[in-house]
Amino acid sequence: MSSTIHPVILCGGSGTRLWPRSRAVRPKPFLPLVGQKTLFEQTLDRVGGAVFAAPTVVAGAAHRDLVAEQASGVDGLRRIEEPAGRNTAPAIALAALLADAGDLLLVCPSDHHVAEPVAFAAAAETAAALAAEGWLVAFGIEATAPETGYGYIKRGAALGGGNAVERFVEKPDLATAQGFLDDGGYSWNGGIFCLRAGTYLDELARQRPAMAEAARLAVERGAEIDGIFHPDEASFLAIEGESIDYAVMEGTDRAAMVPVAMGWSDIGNWQALHEARSKDEAGNSLRGSAELVDCRNVLVQSDGPRVSAIGLENVIIVIDGDEVLVTSADGAQKVGKLKGASQQ
Repeated sequence: MSSTIHPVILCGGSGTRLWPRSRAVRPKPFLPLVGQKTLFEQTLDRVGGAVFAAPTVVAGAAHRDLVAEQASGVDGLRRIEEPAGRNTAPAIALAALLADAGDLLLVCPSDHHVAEPVAFAAAAETAAALAAEGWLVAFGIEATAPETGYGYIKRGAALGGGNAVERFVEKPDLATAQGFLDDGGYSWNGGIFCLRAGTYLDELARQRPAMAEAARLAVERGAEIDGIFHPDEASFLAIEGESIDYAVMEGTDRAAMVPVAMGWSDIGNWQALHEARSKDEAGNSLRGSAELVDCRNVLVQSDGPRVSAIGLENVIIVIDGDEVLVTSADGAQKVGKLKGASQQ
């Protein structure tokens, strides 16, 4: 078994909470939301070091051209095209089935921001060492606020450079999240995992045998066409979608975690994006033509019309094409519930 780390980049999700900038034809991973490069391009850059093999990208047919365009400079890239989204557990199974059993897979969402890629790479190496011993390893992101939109991981006994997982916790209410923060023994679950391909498939077969078998058939009956592996559609569509958290991590006795502080954000909504971007002394962040007077903690993003605002605080204003979004910072979590976002 090689110590080389094999990145698996998952390009699922529609990013509806970043509507109207994120839409079905060009969703969140393929947008330059923080910096000049897209989140997907930044993810590719993070796994471009010497310890990493060429990545595998799992995406849907709708984003075939976007993946090709933004990953055009990556040598040896492997692509898997899902017939439909079935959440993370089956997507990872496809990558694992197409890998060697001993390969160490680093599963990364394509739409996260990491301000400190050196810390990310160090955590990946620590996680890979644990994965080589048969552990299924989650990145435990340093919790810096009582976030209710993230799952949490309770750290257990020390284990190599990381810890055993005592338990996974679903998204809590605010009081519970504050308790986790005060406790100090909890990390955010960032959805980044390192695992040996064979270990993952064995655990999936034990806990979700029907999913494991359907994924196996999808690969066995699939074919590579023009450099893209296409799983068998009928076999894959028979899978009931489920996340790796539910299907594998919460039920295994081989769960471990590596704590890491790397300036991470899932950029899950406009307020999270505001927090990740650089701001002026009043906490305002502007993209496009805008003028603010007596405003604090305001995010403005416009692809055309000039925005003028006076006396606002904790407000988000987005103009994209023919759509305008205005929300309080607290309301940012609910943007995905708008009819416009669901019909994007």
